[in-house]
Amino acid sequence: MAKTVPTDASVDAYIAALPDAERRADCGTLVAMMSRATGHPARMWGTSIVGFDRYAYKYDSGHAGETCVAGFASRKPDLAIYLVPDLPGQAALLAKLGKHKMGKSCLSVRRLADVDVGVLERLVVESVQETRARYCSTHDA
Repeated sequence: MAKTVPTDASVDAYIAALPDAERRADCGTLVAMMSRATGHPARMWGTSIVGFDRYAYKYDSGHAGETCVAGFASRKPDLAIYLVPDLPGQAALLAKLGKHKMGKSCLSVRRLADVDVGVLERLVVESVQETRARYCSTHDA
């Protein structure tokens, strides 16, 4: 069973508890951005992921589950922004983004002041579109 599931915990309380004012403001910006991209409000997934909308998936291996369409978490020392990896044109956008690290599906940025927020929003929107195109089973969170 998945550990990271939607909860009734408060997103506002999660963000307010962050010790750094700049990080709280960055998280507020990400909430607004991802709400626009998904058309859904923020919801806590587990204890530390702020997620938006949800979808069910099933891999060829038979593993199945449910996760958020878009999401982020405040980690030490970076913000973790979850994106679909290897989208067409993603590498070109990442080259324009600014200071970041990209893992398989996790974009890490220290603070939003280090990146082009318009490019980041485009990355998020394209990731949301691709997730919905692949899984087509989104529903209200």
